[in-house]
Amino acid sequence: MGDGMKKTGIGIVGCGNISGIYFENLCTVFQNVEVVACADLEAERVQAKLEKYPDVKAATLEEILADPSIEIVVNLTTPQGHFPVAMQAVEAGKSVHNEKPVVLTRDEGKQLLAAAEAKGVRVGSAPDTFMGGGIQTCRKLIDDGWIGQPIGAQAFMLCHGHESWHPDPEFYYKVGGGPMFDMGPYYVTALVSLLGSVRRVTGSTAMSFAERTITSEKKYGTQVEVEVPTHIAGVMDFASGAVGTITTSFDVWAAEVPCIEIFGTEGSLSVPDPNGFGGVPKIKRMGAKEWTELPLTHGYAENARGIGPADMASAIASGREHRANGKLAYHVLDIMHAFHDASDQGKHIELESTCERPAAMPVGLLKGMLD
Repeated sequence: MGDGMKKTGIGIVGCGNISGIYFENLCTVFQNVEVVACADLEAERVQAKLEKYPDVKAATLEEILADPSIEIVVNLTTPQGHFPVAMQAVEAGKSVHNEKPVVLTRDEGKQLLAAAEAKGVRVGSAPDTFMGGGIQTCRKLIDDGWIGQPIGAQAFMLCHGHESWHPDPEFYYKVGGGPMFDMGPYYVTALVSLLGSVRRVTGSTAMSFAERTITSEKKYGTQVEVEVPTHIAGVMDFASGAVGTITTSFDVWAAEVPCIEIFGTEGSLSVPDPNGFGGVPKIKRMGAKEWTELPLTHGYAENARGIGPADMASAIASGREHRANGKLAYHVLDIMHAFHDASDQGKHIELESTCERPAAMPVGLLKGMLD
């Protein structure tokens, strides 16, 4: 495609903690996109970006939505901002890629997807980590039959919360936060991309601490009231017949557990951390004495955040489905809510939503390319 290719214009809304890696990749790595403008409620955050990326211009949200050269809005606001900003983008005729979770409630998710369909635009959502070399290698191993038919999976995300390092950690303990809505998307999205959709779930939740104390520098000593469950254990029945378990917690000081393991009829697969793009997949086939570390079959093993919106741009150009798509994101949101609902209601929840497994990434892509 080379220099003559048309670049898809991107507007970034939200220049906070996570935005740095998006700017870096969307401005310097992916060749099919161009960051036109960025907006944030705090002017100095925008200024910091312009100093680093002088080709990007400062804008308000309204200016981004009115700019005909911007086709995709990348929405990096806090979870409460995901729905209102995305709806405005869609109403303005723009495709939108939200940080995770895609929105807070199922109702918001349905509204957003319906509005996008009516407008003929696309919705995408983080995480796009499943498109990285680590999980794509595992996807290829499963698809190629290395562990036989998958029958089970387990996933763990255990830590003691983010208030020790994050400069503004309050939202992690408010509605839309908690370990399942914050970190669960990485794990559940990875599992759905590897094993397909989930048909029913159950779960149990707990709120172990009523208050948390911030120990990161900016707000050291501030008390935060906890509004959401902070320890969640869930069970997933996949449509394929596999049964998975997941535990996410902000209440655990230490644990010796894997990130994700997939169990098959002919062997087991250890999947790298789904919050990253690379890592080392390991396999132990039946009869083998040891686990074997496997080389990655796919690129994008470094922090490639922004690959989702770049893939969306590529998909718009060719007419295919983008991988980190709204149906996948909504199904993941539905699953996460269902764990909490199951605990509150004391029963299994049959899921209404479903989705296709996102297409596997091609092998042998040049860096900066997606097709």
